[in-house]
Order: sequence, then C-alpha cells, then structure tokens
Amino acid sequence: MNAPGTAPTDRRRHWSSAVAVMRRDRGASTLEAVILAPVLLMLIGVAVVSMRIEVAAQAVESAAHDAARAASISRTRAEADSAALDAANSALSQQSLNCDPAAQVDPNTDQFGRPIGETAVVTVTVTCVVKLDDVGLPGLPGTKKLTATFTSYLDQFRGRS
Repeated sequence: MNAPGTAPTDRRRHWSSAVAVMRRDRGASTLEAVILAPVLLMLIGVAVVSMRIEVAAQAVESAAHDAARAASISRTRAEADSAALDAANSALSQQSLNCDPAAQVDPNTDQFGRPIGETAVVTVTVTCVVKLDDVGLPGLPGTKKLTATFTSYLDQFRGRS
C-alpha cells in the first residue's frame, strides 16, 4: 500500500480507466437499437409473409384433395367436372382464401371411359394466385402463384360413363 499523500493506487487507476471507457460507450446502445430495429422488423415481416404463403399453400392442397375426391365419386365426366369445381371453391372459401383472379380448377377425367374392372384415376389441379401486397413490405412481390395436384382412384366396380 502507498503511504498517505503519495501516488494513487493501481485500484484507483483501474477504476478511473473503466469510467473513461464507459463514458466513451455512451450512446452505443442507442446506435445499436437504431441499426437493429429495422433488421428485426424486416425479419418479423418475412416470417409473417412466409407463414401466410404456407397457410395458403395448405389451403390450395386441401382444395385439390377435396376436388379430386368429389370428382372420383361422380358417375359421369360432366358430374365429375362440376363436382371438382364446386368442392375446390368450397374448400377455398372455408379457408377464407381469396384467389385473384378466381381459382383455376382443372380436372382430368379422361379415364372415366375405361371399362368397369380396370383401374382408373381422376386428377385435379388447383391453381390460385394469392395477393401479398396488403402486407406492406417493400420489395415484396404483389402476388404468389400456388398450384397443387391430387389424384384419386375411381371405384373399379362402380358404374361410370
């Protein structure tokens, strides 16, 4: 230890240098917040858009499944086309998914002409253009085109034409 009235101790020197460093760092947290806030907001926005696209894709997939199933239990090609369109639009409206323009439902019912006893399928493709511009993120595309296809077997021993 130093005698009274002599040079300051190492502890005092260390304390005074720590205070000087803290004074130089004033405002650093404000600067960090200014830099990081937009980045964090952008990440949150990207997460919201990604989830919105994923939910819409699941709704389109569900609509394709419902449409193919409805078409596969129909007796004629005309009924199958109509049932597929109705089922797809119903499934999309239940999910509150608005396609702009209206969803395209493309049932492939070519195998309805196969004889009873043979394996036959009906395939339905649903395409929906989802609007994303209401999210309000700069640089984000205004729409996203989502497509889903599902195939359902026709009953081999059920009458069809």
